[in-house]
Amino acid sequence: MINTLYAGPVSACFELENNSPYYAEKGEYTVSLNGKEVLKTNTNVFSLFSLKPDTEYKLTVSGESEITFTTAKETCAVNVRDFGAVGDGEHDDTVNIQTAINCLPMGGRLHFPKGTYSTAPLNLKSHIVIELSEGAVLLGNTDPDRYPVIPGALNDLETGELVQLGTWEGNSIPMHQALLFAEYAEDIRIVGQGTIDGNAQNSVWWINVKERVIGRPRILFTNRCKNITLHGVTVQNAASWQLHPYFSQNLDFLDVSVNAPKDSPNTDALDPEACDMVNIIGCKFSVGDDCIAIKSGKIEIGKKYKTPANRHTIRNCIMQFGHGAITLGSEMAGGVKNLTVNRCIFNHTDRGLRIKTRRGRGKDAIIDGVLFENIKMDGVLTPIVINMWYNCCDPDRYSEYNTIRDKLPVDDRTPYLGKFTFKDMVCENCQVAACYCDGLPEQPIEEITVENIKFTYDENAQPGVPAMKNNAEKLCRAGMYFDNVKKLTVKNVEVTGNDGEALMANHVDTLIKE
Repeated sequence: MINTLYAGPVSACFELENNSPYYAEKGEYTVSLNGKEVLKTNTNVFSLFSLKPDTEYKLTVSGESEITFTTAKETCAVNVRDFGAVGDGEHDDTVNIQTAINCLPMGGRLHFPKGTYSTAPLNLKSHIVIELSEGAVLLGNTDPDRYPVIPGALNDLETGELVQLGTWEGNSIPMHQALLFAEYAEDIRIVGQGTIDGNAQNSVWWINVKERVIGRPRILFTNRCKNITLHGVTVQNAASWQLHPYFSQNLDFLDVSVNAPKDSPNTDALDPEACDMVNIIGCKFSVGDDCIAIKSGKIEIGKKYKTPANRHTIRNCIMQFGHGAITLGSEMAGGVKNLTVNRCIFNHTDRGLRIKTRRGRGKDAIIDGVLFENIKMDGVLTPIVINMWYNCCDPDRYSEYNTIRDKLPVDDRTPYLGKFTFKDMVCENCQVAACYCDGLPEQPIEEITVENIKFTYDENAQPGVPAMKNNAEKLCRAGMYFDNVKKLTVKNVEVTGNDGEALMANHVDTLIKE
């Protein structure tokens, strides 16, 4: 069975329905369009480009499955070079591209033919399609002064109320403008087989990052936008987080690749923050930090807006080499709810699921309704980490409050972790531990279920810290560790090649083992 994920004016994205993570169940297959072979691939998600607007097509996969689809209408299509863009990688095309965007009618498409378009930050607007054809590169300018500083928040001149504009690591503080920037906009599509390159590897953005007081630019930042689609493009080498939607709704990231060197600082692939209805399907991530980090702000943002990251679906994706394949937090004071992850592959990330929270995130910092299903991991140091003692990125990280293991009063600063389900997973070549789940004594994790999972270990495993917390001890080939959990269900789980006990359950109120 074939499902249509997206059909825009000139591109479309499809997904095969099966039980195989990321790669097609039967291997390579052929895609035909109107009877003509157009593509050979082996992934569950595939895309077609250079289509005609408002046109019906018949699509066939290996002569078996067949569907029809119709591309979307558009009002017009224009070439960015008609506005003077050169695309030689040397000429500064910023003004030419921005002028083209400004002039584009509602429902129009701006086409980038093959070439390298050097640009400083660009402001996007509603109801447009940006099409990067194969071989087209948007290349970020390397001069930091070309990236204006956006205030974190400003007071309304009449009412005095805050107008949210910028953010960095969960706080409303100034940031440099993103290469592609949209605020309070809707219906923006960025599609094609081209590349958006932040070019940070040739700039100063990755040097002395801890000394910077203003947030480094992302490649894409959307603030309070809705109906945003990225389809097919490659994104790489951002100064910091690559893709950062913020308080935005109805977001689709389809068949997108995001890349950065393994040692590049804070180059998370995709960090949706306080967003609702996010689909991340058929994507490939290989970066220097978390592949996907789902966030909802630090405590002031969480208390003020009480907006959780809600209804996120991650499917048929492959994550490689990041710190965490999928991370929740640590800036999650508004909460994270209703996350489904299935049919994914995690290769050589430090952790598979990585939950980062701590005392001080607040009573609205609720994570609940998390399902991981049909996942393959290989070379992941610790596949499952739920850490309520995260000690990074805050001034009080080493304080007694965030270190002491005594049971403290539950108050407005105390986060809550609800129900987590992990099932139908194969985790090979683990190194540090199979699972490491550490709740708070005053607020234990509500419920964890691990079912139909196989853990095996790398023969050459090296010791490491399973979770970033104070006084953490290194482990090697450890089994499943749980501390401060109300209800734990372990059903049909195999742990092979571990050193020591396969299951360590401390301060678990109810343990069900089958």
